[in-house]
Amino acid sequence: MPQKKRNPEVSALWCKLFKLLPGYDPIKTSEDCLWDIKAADTVIDWIEHICLHVKGEKGGEPFLLEPWQKAAVGALFGWKRPDGTRRYREMFFYVPRKNGKTVLAATIALFVLTMDNERGMEIYSAAADHAQASLVYAHAAGMVAQKEALSQRLKVYKTTKTIVAENTFSSYKVISAEANTKHGFNSQLVIVDETHAQPDRELVDVLTTSTGARRQPLILHTTTSDFDRPSICNEKLDYAEKVRDGIIKDKAFLPILYIADEERWQDEKEWKRCNPNLGVSKSLDYMRREFQRAMETPAYENTFKRLELNIKTRVATKWLDLGAWDKGAEPIDVEALRGRTCYGGLDLGSTSDLTSLCLLFPEEVGYQALWYHWCPKDTAHRRKNRDRVDYLQWAAENLIELTPGNETDYRLIRNRIQAIADRYGMIEIAVDRLFQGAQLCQDLVDDMGEDHVIPFGMGYYSMAAPTQELERLVNRGELQHGGNALVRWMVSNTIVREDPAGNLKPDKSKSAEKIDGVVSCLMALGRAMIGAQAAGPSVYETRGLRTV
Repeated sequence: MPQKKRNPEVSALWCKLFKLLPGYDPIKTSEDCLWDIKAADTVIDWIEHICLHVKGEKGGEPFLLEPWQKAAVGALFGWKRPDGTRRYREMFFYVPRKNGKTVLAATIALFVLTMDNERGMEIYSAAADHAQASLVYAHAAGMVAQKEALSQRLKVYKTTKTIVAENTFSSYKVISAEANTKHGFNSQLVIVDETHAQPDRELVDVLTTSTGARRQPLILHTTTSDFDRPSICNEKLDYAEKVRDGIIKDKAFLPILYIADEERWQDEKEWKRCNPNLGVSKSLDYMRREFQRAMETPAYENTFKRLELNIKTRVATKWLDLGAWDKGAEPIDVEALRGRTCYGGLDLGSTSDLTSLCLLFPEEVGYQALWYHWCPKDTAHRRKNRDRVDYLQWAAENLIELTPGNETDYRLIRNRIQAIADRYGMIEIAVDRLFQGAQLCQDLVDDMGEDHVIPFGMGYYSMAAPTQELERLVNRGELQHGGNALVRWMVSNTIVREDPAGNLKPDKSKSAEKIDGVVSCLMALGRAMIGAQAAGPSVYETRGLRTV
């Protein structure tokens, strides 16, 4: 049994660097672990002299660590147990996007692969999908290709995304997210990139147990904030915060947590505090543009907080501001709408769930909206008793019509829609393309004609434009909805998803509760926008011909 040594004094320089680890002191929590300044300096020198940037303006230049990165990497490799192995076995690297966590993870993978001097090491980078897991590998492979000191020792196999160190029979591989194929691994280093995107805990658990046979294994989580929900990321974050705060004593867990104070999220000083690479890999100009977008677009505020400031938001991306929505709550004179032109959107639920029809009546500016909802009576009772959602009260207020039994009565809905079409001048009704073959939709075609029942997609192509337009209408007070309490509840539930181009559409899977009335409104609005374009004058008539 090795004799316990006195922990040498940590130099003033390293004490200063360790103060850059937010709220965490590796010295006070060291217990019987020893500080090895040579090991810390070695990993920093190795990264800065061996690793080159692969992408961007600094491509081909040495990867020079910022002080906060030196503190993290130095702590990870400089603290040793009495037996000489690494102190830390798990690191939770929680930092907003564009702060260089992926490229730093690549340097750590290469350092372990070439410098740990153990035989048969297995190193893996994993993520929720193969493309995300490949990002760390792409940087590592590029570093190997650019530096002879690495390319002489390591072989890169692009087709399998593998880097091999033949002298130690060791390898670094990208793996896909299916956890059931990962049993039997013998992992020296596991990098879980963007832990917040993991659909469940299974992959992380399988990879964690794969390290059990190694002398000094390391699990590295690199991630931005998750939503406020049960998840493996939030479980790890909770544990990391407790280790940081001294509530849990775990000398083997290194928490690196950069999180903004939500009450000061608009303060640029707070941006700098939680974005340690602001001004290096992430520009202040970029942050200011994203902040302005968050201020102008309520749906983007939570995205900005979560991805750029690491603030765990309560829901995915709240969309419409209820204060703005309530501006359209003035009562609607339903009788005055008789015979008026309108567009319909029909969101069909399952046989035991809500079905929603929205009618939009174009005004000189904006629209007036009416909704009709149907639900099986048994479902209404079940929702009230189980989920405390009072469909029965909404039924008493004539906001939902309850159909007998435990299945939606589509014949009744068909009759209701016929009566509605007789009362108003419904030009067309949009139906979900996936349900266009359903019996009710076929019946509506028989009743209204094929040209008046329009298939409508639920993807970005069909939904992005009306989603953007509805937000504009609500923010400008140009949608009069009469204060429908059921639809207001649905608006409060609605979460939107964003594609890489910045387009938005509702996300039923992430929304807290039912949003059928919102979806039916967007379907109607999508058709109304197309109708307005078809009916409007030529652009050349309104502004003349532009020449270049």
